Amino acid sequence: MVTTASAPATGSVRLPSIRSRGLVLAVTSALAFSISGPIAKPLLEGGWSLAAVLAVRMGVAGLVLSPALVRTLVQHRGFLRTHWLSLVAFGLIPVAGCQLFYFSALQRMPVGIALLIQYLAPVMLVLFVWARTRRAPSRVVLAGSVVAMVGLVLVVDIAGARVDPLGIAFALLAAVCACFYFVMSERTGADLPPLALASGGLLIGTATVLGLALVGILPLAAPPLEILVGDMVLTPIAPLLLIGCCTALGYAFGVMAVPRIGSRLASFVGLAEVLFALMFAWLLLGEAPAGIQFVGGALILAGVVLVRADERTAADVSSPVEPLPGEVGPGTR
Repeated sequence: MVTTASAPATGSVRLPSIRSRGLVLAVTSALAFSISGPIAKPLLEGGWSLAAVLAVRMGVAGLVLSPALVRTLVQHRGFLRTHWLSLVAFGLIPVAGCQLFYFSALQRMPVGIALLIQYLAPVMLVLFVWARTRRAPSRVVLAGSVVAMVGLVLVVDIAGARVDPLGIAFALLAAVCACFYFVMSERTGADLPPLALASGGLLIGTATVLGLALVGILPLAAPPLEILVGDMVLTPIAPLLLIGCCTALGYAFGVMAVPRIGSRLASFVGLAEVLFALMFAWLLLGEAPAGIQFVGGALILAGVVLVRADERTAADVSSPVEPLPGEVGPGTR
């Protein structure tokens, strides 16, 4: 007689392993994304237009990840016919839309306010799931959301900032686009490989930004200049290649992390990008954070820990989940 009593135990061990790898991927993604701002800032201040920086950033990232897209196209001949809408949506909304709306907000308000509003995305996701399922989030998740948002307010330092209604609208749209990033990434799998989605979306986002520039909606300028990064004087080529490669890593690790840990936890872990950006601005640009920002960083981490604790509790009381595509779990080979 064959029994299956050991299967749940195997699954319960497997699940934390998958989620632990997902957390590592999510933190690494936030770290990679955070490098772009401090390095791109001297380019923008030196006369490069936003469209030029974004086009190179997304284009290089899309090309770095393109082998995954090419491999998928070869292995699945009907991939574009089946998933063209997902690729276009990912390129227009999470990739191009999020960046264009965020930087449009920056032109009308301080960086701190724009960051604060854009990073409302984790709270938006909690409210979205609440509205969709009509199941209120746990007190732990609500507490984590409040603690993380208070920490974010302290980190971005919004004291005395002016408020612009149109800027707020742009920042809210950027937050909505960020929500799409997490939700769409969560739905990747064997049929829609995450790296193929990221590469296709980045290339479509690049084409979108260049198209808007060609028709005159966005200015396009890339004057020759030398920029100072740390103690090094560089031409724009090296910083842009670094930004592009870091963006590729950010999207690659991000879209692989979300299916493992879920969109809600991934969005809270993404708040670490703000902390890493402060660190790189300090190291590369000499912009030292204030003491209150360290307190805010600790609160953000506390909020993430609370949300993570709720995810762990939910996993402990639930049945083993189906392994991710390519992962070996109970009953699979």
